[in-house]
Amino acid sequence: MNRDEMLKALTDSSAAWDFIIIGGGATGLGTAVDASARGYRTLLLEQSDFAKGTSSRSTKLIHGGVRYLQQGNLKLVRESLRERGLLTRNAPHLVNHLAFIVPNYTWWEGPFYGAGLKIYDSLAGKLGLGPSKHLSRKETLAHLPTLEPKGLRGGTVYYDGQFDDARLAITLAQTAADLGGTLINYMQVTSLVKKPTTKKGAEGSSTRGQAICGVTARDLETGREYEVAGRVVVNATGIFTDAIRRLDEPSANTIIAPSQGAHIVLDRSFLPGDSAIMVPKTDDGRVLFAIPWHERVLIGTTETSMAEPRLEPRPLREEIEFLLKHAARYLTKDPEPKDVLSAFAGLRPLVKTDKPKNMAMVPRDHLIMVSQNGLVTITGGKWTTYRQMAEDTVNQAAQVAGLEDRPCVTAQLPLHGWIEEVSREQSSGSGERSGEREGSWGLYGADGPALRALEDEDPLWKERLHPAFPYRVAEVIWAVRHEMARTVEDVLSRRIRLLLLDARASIGAAPKVAKCMARELRRDGRWEKEQVAAYRRLAKGYLI
Repeated sequence: MNRDEMLKALTDSSAAWDFIIIGGGATGLGTAVDASARGYRTLLLEQSDFAKGTSSRSTKLIHGGVRYLQQGNLKLVRESLRERGLLTRNAPHLVNHLAFIVPNYTWWEGPFYGAGLKIYDSLAGKLGLGPSKHLSRKETLAHLPTLEPKGLRGGTVYYDGQFDDARLAITLAQTAADLGGTLINYMQVTSLVKKPTTKKGAEGSSTRGQAICGVTARDLETGREYEVAGRVVVNATGIFTDAIRRLDEPSANTIIAPSQGAHIVLDRSFLPGDSAIMVPKTDDGRVLFAIPWHERVLIGTTETSMAEPRLEPRPLREEIEFLLKHAARYLTKDPEPKDVLSAFAGLRPLVKTDKPKNMAMVPRDHLIMVSQNGLVTITGGKWTTYRQMAEDTVNQAAQVAGLEDRPCVTAQLPLHGWIEEVSREQSSGSGERSGEREGSWGLYGADGPALRALEDEDPLWKERLHPAFPYRVAEVIWAVRHEMARTVEDVLSRRIRLLLLDARASIGAAPKVAKCMARELRRDGRWEKEQVAAYRRLAKGYLI
């Protein structure tokens, strides 16, 4: 997957694309995979890097949603559990099983949550990851040795999926490219192209209107503008959904209610072992998780209504305090601000409802809209259901464009990097943490041997980017050559996850990354210095 080759495919094409997809997050990338897999000529344009926004800032869970079960949204839970099972099969190198324990501190919690989680198990059916069960106090502490023991009666264990969100996004881009799709990052759509059309009405009447027939986009690296023709345009821009809708209809109403979710990352000593903690209800009505992830501990999340979408949101002070306070309630070692290695936030593109009292109660269902000019908008939803969202979107968009009807094949489509033996392990319920199998290299799946061969080309490429982390110089080279990384941030935030795991360590690694990238991208010393400076400014925002 090479950006220069993608640009060549764009400029060499004179025929209209079947699909033009705006947005390179989970939904847009999933739609690109589905459309490409059906044989439609597909172009995806992303204004920044793939998964720059919400899709790289999640709680790293592929799950049915215990909270949605509490809300009575059985349809969403059943759909999510099905999609969880499919993704575990289709991307076993990126999704692994994880035990979640609900600690019980009162007499009623054990039977109450136990019964609820049995329903959760039954809704998963044959795609379940393992049965939930009650744990004694001793068993609970054996799984979670740093759990607060005072008043603990026991726990309930259940199983869900864990993943690396940005790596899955890059994998989806690679999968779409493998299937013939064209995807370009740092390509901002600036306007929608329309043509006059005549629509027939009742009793033979007709009205003149307009139909969207393409987009105008600007390459943010070169400033060059492109006008691209397409039979249908899909708006899959998440929190920026309304901005694209207003390119079509300037007076379009607001349908997105951004909700911020903040997370903090701590040293693994706060939660050793391979099990996660799930707190069913916090002070703001959210479910709280403490999760082992890449040998660190991820704690989240919050639910804070935000007035405007932002590409680079920041956790609020009160959100950090909320997470630290709740972590202290359940951990024997109380985390303090100085213990936070990184703090990050993402904005959920929730579909607006009538002034909800609690943002946690806003539905996570997805919504597809078609404007009178033919713009197809897909929004809402969550990472777990991205594939179903994409299937629904392609079905609708193909109909709008008058394309040949072709069946969806993604339910059984292995994603880029799929490995048969890893898939068997996941299906057998072995519980092995596939992401930890070879350190960070396990996430590359079938690309692992090629990456190792690349590392052997130059002894310097075997060097670590930081002594406390497994990431190596070869991964930077690989990210540039095969994953369309264009900036230091692309590498340290999304191709590898050092920014989220330890922001200060990532600042230390930035100069080496910039030097490697400058050589690969044929950039000069000035570019290298600007990249390091820009990255330092960014990463400081992840420090408390």
